[in-house]
Amino acid sequence: MNKQQLREFLDQKLDQYNRTSFIESDPISIPRRFTKKQDIELAGFFASTIAWGQRPTIIRNANRLMQWMDDSPHQFILQHTAKELKPFSAFVHRTFNGVDCLYFIKALKMLYTRYDSLEQAFTGNTAWTKPHTGEAISNFRKEFFSIAHPDRTGYTASSAEGSAAKRLNMYLRWMVRKDKHGVDFGIWKTIPPAALLCPLDVHSGNVARKLGLLIRTQNDWKAVEELTAGLRKLDASDPIKYDIALFGLGVFEGF
Repeated sequence: MNKQQLREFLDQKLDQYNRTSFIESDPISIPRRFTKKQDIELAGFFASTIAWGQRPTIIRNANRLMQWMDDSPHQFILQHTAKELKPFSAFVHRTFNGVDCLYFIKALKMLYTRYDSLEQAFTGNTAWTKPHTGEAISNFRKEFFSIAHPDRTGYTASSAEGSAAKRLNMYLRWMVRKDKHGVDFGIWKTIPPAALLCPLDVHSGNVARKLGLLIRTQNDWKAVEELTAGLRKLDASDPIKYDIALFGLGVFEGF
């Protein structure tokens, strides 16, 4: 199909899947439980961090983390006691375990002593002028791992150097994008939606290749940039809205 036909097709699928009914079965349902900005971004960060595997398991485990934080993640991160950390030491979600979880809590507390919001940890607390968010991910990882950490934990937040960094790109989509359907939050104002990169996974990658939006066979950083460049030809101001359409086509339709 030509570019116009492709845009119309993806717009149709976007309208089909970019609805609040989508939220219930998706990890974005975890931050959707909250209204305070810092609670939303923390719940979203934990939910996106463990967002691989079966979605019901992701949601169940992310809800468990929120419950251990008394459903007030921002207050917990800043004010927790050593005793309150004990349940987290036994947490396991696939390869993300208690050691990683405890470091995340420690690092997040450090960030919230520096910044009012995690947004500044990504942007460097300056006006955003970069063409895409690869540097924002690098900024965040540098800050997040700036204190002593287990070697294994460094692999839990993918970099923009080789890997697709799917979960961090998805997290940025949640925080930055905002539209009338109420799926993404749009609570971060420094980074424009035009700078976002597509959260590439096996589902969106397979659909993108079938639609001619992606040629590269590996789901790596180069593939992320290639796919995003194709989506920007369809909508330069908000290209990553089509991630929802690609994901829906892959997961719900087996496209």
